[in-house]
Amino acid sequence: MATKTVEGATGGTEAGTEARKDDETTTGPAEEQTADNQAAGEQAPEEAAEADGGEAGDATEAAGGKAPSGVGQGAGAVVSAALGLVSLSGGWIGTVASAREQLVGQLRTSSTASVATQIKEVYGDAWHTTALWAGLFALAALITGVVVLARPAFGTPGRPQAAWIKSVAWAGVSLGVIGLLLAVLKYSDALLGLPSTG
Repeated sequence: MATKTVEGATGGTEAGTEARKDDETTTGPAEEQTADNQAAGEQAPEEAAEADGGEAGDATEAAGGKAPSGVGQGAGAVVSAALGLVSLSGGWIGTVASAREQLVGQLRTSSTASVATQIKEVYGDAWHTTALWAGLFALAALITGVVVLARPAFGTPGRPQAAWIKSVAWAGVSLGVIGLLLAVLKYSDALLGLPSTG
């Protein structure tokens, strides 16, 4: 009887040990999987934060100084339109230059000169000076407007020019063309030429 008890106890111990081994085998990989999942969960937010930081950095670099704001183009368009208006009105510089030329003509022309000579020296040269200055302003307006309109072709590809910049630049180009045409007509005496004395 004692032998059976010892055998039973030994068998029970062996069975308990095997059961424990089975439990360890079952729980061992599960614990390892849980630990791996926790480690992956800790790494995922770090990787997500790095990815977000990288994307934010790229966006910051793109929005940084690399993208042109168009302020220079807008200023050039406004300058072009202003120069075009000055070319039509003659401007202060044209008026002063005309008055100076008229004074020089009066000083150089003697009182005994013919009427045609006096008209040409006193009024004709002053008129031509006004036309010359108007033509210079018109040419400056035309060149500035063309440069503003052509600027996007040499800038960042795929970045459109603002509509108001195009409109004002086209206005400057149009005023420059009209002013240049009028200046040529005035300088050649085709428009408002000097009166005939014969």
